[in-house]
Amino acid sequence: MWTNENRSKYKRDHLRYPSDVTDEEWAHVAPLIPPAKRGGRKREADMREVFNGVMYVLSTGCQWRYIPKDFPPKSTVYRYFCDWSWSGALDRIHEALYIKCREQAEREASPTAAIIDSQSVKSAEKGGPRIDPHGYDAGKKIKGKKRHLLVDTQGLLMSAIVHGADIQDRDGGAMLLETLFGRFPFLEKLIADSAYQGPIFAGGARKILSRLEVEIVKRSDCAKGFVLLPKRWIVERSIAWLNRCRRLAKDWENLNATGLAFLRFASIRIMLRKLCNP
Repeated sequence: MWTNENRSKYKRDHLRYPSDVTDEEWAHVAPLIPPAKRGGRKREADMREVFNGVMYVLSTGCQWRYIPKDFPPKSTVYRYFCDWSWSGALDRIHEALYIKCREQAEREASPTAAIIDSQSVKSAEKGGPRIDPHGYDAGKKIKGKKRHLLVDTQGLLMSAIVHGADIQDRDGGAMLLETLFGRFPFLEKLIADSAYQGPIFAGGARKILSRLEVEIVKRSDCAKGFVLLPKRWIVERSIAWLNRCRRLAKDWENLNATGLAFLRFASIRIMLRKLCNP
């Protein structure tokens, strides 16, 4: 909650743009940026400015060609954005910062409990053979994409996928768990809502993580209006944190991989501010 005491703590008016990283935040990221490839010309682009350019697009939701002129050229910023996404460098940056956040909270690097949920997002007007297809979520009446998130009990993003909104939560949840590849070996408990109830998701989860116990937290049939459900509110809060980035307010991306990359950058943005403002 914003108060007069902590408002100055998070104030970013001293920066050129509020989306820019501070010196302290860049100190966490700089060692994780991949070095220039051997051979050829010497790298001329300022990596901090490239990173700031990506954060500007993420925070404001503007098109790449609308990046202000005081950043490197849009083609340079976009090329590094794609390189980091496809080479796995973005995943490694996210993983390193995640471990730092866990250590700062005096917790083990691998959590034992996690919460899963999905968010359906409307797609922008687009189409063509080279665009990942969207779908229609009949429950929420949204035509677009679905973001599946797995967060720990602190609300930090552990893993995520992006797919068409027509894929059921129980199927998309199993797809999400398949992406873990043993990254969280001590994970034993998974908290989910009633959309993940049934043998399809439970059986798929057991095949991937044999020790995983799925706990379904249901909303009471007698409840009216907003009800705070145990643990499930954590993932809802994480979705709200991510939605502060305007690029994620709608599905603007042609490829699911690009949407996932912006989701990871938004998570990195959250973790950097947690590390520098504990």
